[in-house]
Amino acid sequence: HITPEKFYVEACDDGADDVLAIDRVSTEVTLTVKKDVPPSAVTRPIYGILGTIRLVAGTYLIVITKKKKVGEIFSHAIWKATDFDILSYKKTMLHLTDIQLQDNKVFLSMLNHVLSVDGFYFSTTYDLTHTLQRLANTSPEFQEMSLLERADPRFVWNGHLLREFAAQPEIHRFATPVMHGFITMHSCSINGKCFDWLLVSRRSCFRAGVRYYVRGIDSEGHAANFVETEQIVHYKGSKASFVQTRGSIPFFWSQRPNLKYKPKPQISKSVNHMDGFQRHFDSQIISYGKQMIVNLVNQKGSEKPLEQTFAKMVNSMANGMVRYVAFDFHKECSRMRWDRLQILMDQLAEQQDEFSYFLVDSDGKIVTPQEGRFRSNCMDCLDRTNVIQSLLARRSLQAQLQRLGVLHVGQRIEEQADFEKIYKNAWADNANACAKQYAGTGALKTDYTTGKRTQWGLIMDGWNSLIRYYKNNFSDGFRQDAIDLFLGNYSVDEVEPASPLHVKKDWKFLALPIIMVVAFSMCIICLLMAG
Repeated sequence: HITPEKFYVEACDDGADDVLAIDRVSTEVTLTVKKDVPPSAVTRPIYGILGTIRLVAGTYLIVITKKKKVGEIFSHAIWKATDFDILSYKKTMLHLTDIQLQDNKVFLSMLNHVLSVDGFYFSTTYDLTHTLQRLANTSPEFQEMSLLERADPRFVWNGHLLREFAAQPEIHRFATPVMHGFITMHSCSINGKCFDWLLVSRRSCFRAGVRYYVRGIDSEGHAANFVETEQIVHYKGSKASFVQTRGSIPFFWSQRPNLKYKPKPQISKSVNHMDGFQRHFDSQIISYGKQMIVNLVNQKGSEKPLEQTFAKMVNSMANGMVRYVAFDFHKECSRMRWDRLQILMDQLAEQQDEFSYFLVDSDGKIVTPQEGRFRSNCMDCLDRTNVIQSLLARRSLQAQLQRLGVLHVGQRIEEQADFEKIYKNAWADNANACAKQYAGTGALKTDYTTGKRTQWGLIMDGWNSLIRYYKNNFSDGFRQDAIDLFLGNYSVDEVEPASPLHVKKDWKFLALPIIMVVAFSMCIICLLMAG
């Protein structure tokens, strides 16, 4: 309910009388009751509060205005947020200069850009940010916490926007933690036995960004494009889960766009790589147990130094919990020899059997924990990584369905045509979602994930590569700034005299375009007057 002085957010649960009152002048947030809402207020339905943010014009409230049901996890509804609204606390913009108005418009367009990227999910009753294994190992006190308090901060994309709500425990239930990534759910049947199959990818908001602007790790050990992917099976009350992760090569390197099709990766020479590297794997071991690194980059050309450095650092760290395998994906599978991926699968089979998967029976008793995780990477941690993750997940699923009694002894998932189609399409959709969020286009090699490598798939890969090239060189700077603003890595200072959006460019910036225009004009004139 909107009035000139306040926003009132009314809880619509049965029997709820709580109303959140947000003062548009003092920005104070308090609890009140329904009868305090003035009848003159303009009323509209919303589905959640994403949070608040300060821009040049003052504070804004971001709300979810449309949602779409994805399905249910153990009877809890899961929603995808499909539309948002950004509401200004200020009733007028007359206090701003023309330049400030322009800046405010740019910052609003940045927020709208982040919100327009597909893949924001939430639930008002279920904690989407934790794996089944993490949720099974929690205390009764944890179960009593609000969703905002108990959520894994790595995967709460509106954590910065909700910081003021987080400071007031009594209003936590009005705050909606939102994750970014991909979720798909399917009710499947094999041998007449029905089970639910789910795929959940959680994108980390630490060191988040776009393809060429964010590579490697930061000083805290957070890796770029870090995504935790969990595959869940639910059959007759028993739940099985297999978790794997992906993330940029975890030391300090960069690959800034410079108009070349593939800019050369640069390994930083001025920092101590081991500190960040050690921090990264310490946190991975705490969160996931043993680590099996699967490095899929090229072992020649510009990617070779990255592979060599990664292998050397794993050896130097000498941690028994971290193992390393390098597989030159492009060389091994060149000329569409996709059968050669089996070489890598055979190499990892013993390790996968040792790691196992998480299984809990219908009484809630843990049968087996997952002892370790595969951490896959290529350069972008998108296309090659997704192919390998889908193969590892299928091998785990084969074992789970046999153990649960869905598959008979000797039966293979690949032979179940209906389920195989669902499986391949879901993994291709997961690849596309992760790629759009990081690289700005759909994934490459999805024709392999959905079936087998085809000539048409190669043409589509070429088209996507072309769009990636354009976006990475000409529009990703804006995308990176937008993400940094949304996540609080950059805060707008209302009183800051010099805006970072206005950088004075001297004649050097204009020299090359002017020369190009003159040269092109002369070329056209020469062609037209050739006679």
